[in-house]
Amino acid sequence: MALAALLLAACSGQPTKPTPKPDFDSVKDSGPPVPVDMMATPEPTPVREPIGTAGNKSPYKVNGVTYKVRNDVKGYKEQGHASWYGTKFHGRRTANGEVYNMYAMSAAHKTLPLPSYAKVTNLENGRSVIVRVNDRGPFVPGRIIDLSYTAAQKLGYVNKGVARVEVQALDPNSLPTAGQTLAVEKDVSARESLARDASFKLPDNTYLQVGAYSSANQADSMRVRVSAVVDYPVSVSPVERDGRRLYRVRIGPLAQQRALVAARDTVEQNRLGQPQVVYD
Repeated sequence: MALAALLLAACSGQPTKPTPKPDFDSVKDSGPPVPVDMMATPEPTPVREPIGTAGNKSPYKVNGVTYKVRNDVKGYKEQGHASWYGTKFHGRRTANGEVYNMYAMSAAHKTLPLPSYAKVTNLENGRSVIVRVNDRGPFVPGRIIDLSYTAAQKLGYVNKGVARVEVQALDPNSLPTAGQTLAVEKDVSARESLARDASFKLPDNTYLQVGAYSSANQADSMRVRVSAVVDYPVSVSPVERDGRRLYRVRIGPLAQQRALVAARDTVEQNRLGQPQVVYD
């Protein structure tokens, strides 16, 4: 008994090997462990957003197939099958650098420019939703769009997995600017609605970088000029690069996509540069 106890104690003292994480490709996608009723989720208010470089490389190749991103969305209307994606990608970066939120009203498309907006109609029941396209996919033959868990639930096919749909892109020239939609926040009910709009939530520590300068005085001068035209915090952040100290002028952090677009438009309209989105 004493020998057995010693052997047991010795075994229990040995370090245990950590359980290896499963390969990402082998993980099965799904919805939340307990179904969540998202039917009351508001749809995003489409705004005119500039098409950036992130996620819009063209052509690009996936699984041996080459895709070409459209130059614009005008006239795009297509029928086909829609699928949806959930927990496997929840919290991961989308193709344009945002964070995928399966509870938002978003979508992935192979060729629409990012970001863009589209009306998706379930041809089997007539339901329609507006989604913001900020990701690439689905790279499965016969499928034309991948919706978020919430968007698929609102269209009534989250349990089926796939539905026949029509996708119609919204012409950005027909949409209001981000500044115009922010103006409605003066109304309390509209402000509360925007706050619930998870489609526009940005990753933590999202900034617009106006520029990086070798002189602290030059950076501070730019900070003052930018602060005079935008309604968001502007700061100077020093950083060491290749043995040199640079002073970055940044707007933020910004929590909502509308705020980011409005700030960028304001900076460009005042000819203060072409700010870039950074995460820090």
